[in-house]
Formats: sequence, structure tokens, C-alpha cells
Amino acid sequence: MADRPILFSAPMVRALLDGRKTQTRRILKPQPTINSAGLLVWENGPDFIQGPRDDIAGGQRIKAGDRLWVKEAFRAQEEFDHLSPRAIVETFETEIGFASFPTFYEADRKCDDWSIEIWQQSPPGRLRASMHMPRCASRLTCTVTEVRVERLQDINRGDAMEEGCQFPNMASGPDPRLWFRSIWTDINGTDAWEVNPFVVAYTFTVECKNIDEASR
Repeated sequence: MADRPILFSAPMVRALLDGRKTQTRRILKPQPTINSAGLLVWENGPDFIQGPRDDIAGGQRIKAGDRLWVKEAFRAQEEFDHLSPRAIVETFETEIGFASFPTFYEADRKCDDWSIEIWQQSPPGRLRASMHMPRCASRLTCTVTEVRVERLQDINRGDAMEEGCQFPNMASGPDPRLWFRSIWTDINGTDAWEVNPFVVAYTFTVECKNIDEASR
């Protein structure tokens, strides 16, 4: 088992916090072709590779049992705007004695363990991209329970709900797959759905805790 970072957008962070999201799909790279036997095939790499979807899923970097600490857009205190996130962590380690700092999460515009008075006295600083979030500032931990390889458009209604859909999954009425298609297009581009790439679908449980405080 390994601990790995994973990036989520603000709407998906809200879905994680609300308990609506227990799956995520990421594009399989590089993309394979599929042969007459149903095997996934990569012919352009240094070696000829082929295999069934289950074997390819088992060979992914993220595996069942791994823990993922969520990286999201955030802000530190305004007084630290001139410092990198790593430098802020080092400052708190040196001057205060612990490797974490008060964090404003862009997904909910709240601050972690700060009173309104302190917020007003020390307003949040500049917005920082999710990729720059340090491990100590993360507040969500996902433990992977299943890894699958499939076509994007093979997603079913139940899986679309697990991706974080906000409206009920009903036999009739709005189809959660249409919601997921819209989200996927917003993130990956106008033609991203029509391309129908192979994706890796990760199922996970969620704890609203920093990974160093979450259960193993």
C-alpha cells in the first residue's frame, strides 16, 4: 500500500465532503487499441504490450489499498503571500513547532479551525493551485477499494451517481450520466466525451481527515 496525492476540482471536493463522491475516472495514458480478442494493445512503445482489462487495471500505479490525499485549491494567510507553500510549512515548523498552517479552502471559502475574529484579523491570501497543496494542508483522505479499466461512455447510472451527482438516481427522469458527461466535458474539453477514451475508474472510501490522522 502506498500514499499518493490526487487532484480534485472545487465541485468534486464539495461532493467528497458531502459524501456523494466515491468514484473518480482518469484517462488511461497512453491510450491503447483493442484487438479482435478484446485485449488492450499498445504497439508504439519500446515493447509490444497487450492484456485483458483486469490485468491492465492491476498494473496501474494506483492500486486497491492505496491511500490518496486530496490536493485542492487553497489559500494561506495573506502575510505569507511572498512564500512558497514549502517555505510556509518550514516557517511553521521552525517558529511554532509543527508542520501545518491555517488553510483557507477555495471549495468552501471556510478556514480550518479558525474563528471569525482571526479570519478578519488575518485575511486569506492569494489563491494557490491545487498542485501546490502540501500534504499537511490536505483535509480529505480516500482509500482505494477497486480499480477498473473501461470505456468512458460505459459508465452506468449508479457509477455516475458515485461520481458525485447531486440529483437522485431515478429509473425515470434526469439521467445522472448526462450530468457526468457535462462535468467531464467542462474538465477535459469540448470533444472529450465523444472521443470515448479508455479510463481508469477508481472506487474509494472517504475520510474527512488529513492522511496522517486517517485510519489505516
